[in-house]
Amino acid sequence: MDYSEKVMDHFAHPRNVGEIEDANGVGTVGNAKCGDIMKMYLKVDDSEIITDVKFKTFGCGAAIATSSMATEMIKGKSINDALGLTNKAVIEALGGLPAVKIHCSVLAEEAVKSAIADYYKRKGIENDLTREMDCNGCCGCEHDHHHHDTEEE
Repeated sequence: MDYSEKVMDHFAHPRNVGEIEDANGVGTVGNAKCGDIMKMYLKVDDSEIITDVKFKTFGCGAAIATSSMATEMIKGKSINDALGLTNKAVIEALGGLPAVKIHCSVLAEEAVKSAIADYYKRKGIENDLTREMDCNGCCGCEHDHHHHDTEEE
């Protein structure tokens, strides 16, 4: 399988790995079929800027690389900007992904949205984010993305 240099770099040296103890947004998404699990931690300040973001991913190299790149792309950005992050943007930033690994970038996008949904929930703000997370078979992976469990504190 051909991976771009950027994918290999993010896999070998992933950015923002770990957890944030006082995170105010935490999202976990998983894909039972391929076994990838991503956990995203956000630290959001009062002006809704993501001041810190960390991730833990249990999965293949592409899952690690897409998580790493996604965190790089939203760090320092507003929540609104982060919500606009698409898996296509992550793939482009990585210089492409093999077709069979595109679902990893979908999971990375969902992990970000799941963490933001959790942030809103903690603030008591109603949001539709959790209902929006739906793969629609875009990557041909044929799995149901409705089984995401957001962690209860």
